[in-house]
Amino acid sequence: MEANEVSRRTVLGLAAGLPLGAALAACGTSGPKSKGAGGGGGSGAKATYWFLSTQPQEGIRTATVERFNKANSTGQIALTTFQNDAYKTKIKTAMGAGQAPTIIWGWGGGGLRSYVQAGQVEDLTPWFAQNPAIKNRLFPSSFGAATIDGKTYAMPCETVQPIVLYYNKKVFDKVGAQPPQSWGDLMALVPKFNAQGIAPISLGGQSRWTNMMWLEFLFDRIGGPEVFQAIFDGEKNGWSNPAAIDALTKAQDLVKAKGFIKGFSSITADSNADQALLYTGKAAMMLHGSWTYQSMATDGGDFVSGGNLGYLTFPPVDGGKGDLSNTVGNPGQYLSISAKASPQQKDIAKKFFATQVLSGAEVKQWVDTGAVPIVQGTASALASSKDAAWLEFVYNTASKAKTFAQSWDQAMSPTAAEKLLDNIAKLFQLSISPQQFATNLNAVTG
Repeated sequence: MEANEVSRRTVLGLAAGLPLGAALAACGTSGPKSKGAGGGGGSGAKATYWFLSTQPQEGIRTATVERFNKANSTGQIALTTFQNDAYKTKIKTAMGAGQAPTIIWGWGGGGLRSYVQAGQVEDLTPWFAQNPAIKNRLFPSSFGAATIDGKTYAMPCETVQPIVLYYNKKVFDKVGAQPPQSWGDLMALVPKFNAQGIAPISLGGQSRWTNMMWLEFLFDRIGGPEVFQAIFDGEKNGWSNPAAIDALTKAQDLVKAKGFIKGFSSITADSNADQALLYTGKAAMMLHGSWTYQSMATDGGDFVSGGNLGYLTFPPVDGGKGDLSNTVGNPGQYLSISAKASPQQKDIAKKFFATQVLSGAEVKQWVDTGAVPIVQGTASALASSKDAAWLEFVYNTASKAKTFAQSWDQAMSPTAAEKLLDNIAKLFQLSISPQQFATNLNAVTG
């Protein structure tokens, strides 16, 4: 999610040498869980804040709120956490019912646009104009998904999160294989790993958006970013573009070749089970967001610290038009303020944005977990991290990308995104053909 003030930035962030800054975060514990602004706090106004519950991200967000509450006894924030998929449902219902939290964590893009069109979130354009230093310290690219029709409706926050092709070095060594340098290489690896009783690719297919990552890259590598851009712009029959059909077909070819772990449609990303399959050696590869590095470092024993995790950008497809530097994912995460919040609650939220969001303490926490915050001038902090090589890879992936595309389900409206995800699940289950997929989606977006 997104880019600077350039044309077509509604979906695409063009790097142009600038550092790029959300999502698709996988989630952990069950929810919701509430905390903060409780006993022992001040007696003033209280704002509310909902966000995702995955660790270590949840811990950093919670610590940021706790620092704010400690410094502001008369204006507190109460937080509630949810798993990824549960949050998407809950926040949509709450927004529609006029019961949204004061501070709304999100991915920007199409979801934010729907809130704006319904008059549900505060226009922050005047606030940023009054506080230029806050805007200027963040990656310019992070503001694309926060900007609707020239106005800013969200505070970019947290980290840049490109999608990465991970692999287990020990498993590759066992089979005598090399990381794929092309789509043909990747397909050729499938029978080699299957012959050794190792799943070629881990996939939490029940979550659906994990399947989508494969299509996002195949569309780009085959046809370039113009293919999805045309779809997003409402071009008639955009999903029937020959490059799109080719990408959909190649995805099904991978399924038919048994490229994904058996039973992938019943594996959920919210449980991090897909990551566990990779770091325990049951699967050789996994296409996932950069945020999973932090989870695997925490949960995977010495998998990360022992140098057993490999990573690379998605390989090219022979004859494809997409630039190898192109990536997809989340150029930041986003905090909006409910239009229905009281003036006091809105003031608390803006003070929180100004004093604690991406403060020095929070930036250090993100870097310590192996993430790249969307703050300018963090190169020295990244270089001194124990995860310096990984952070440099993420930073370069984002900053050198000719195109950094926002995740499809976040770029599109919630209604269109749900239709998209439903059809992606069917495509990967081989219950519909590429042509049927295109026909179904053309009816929604074209």
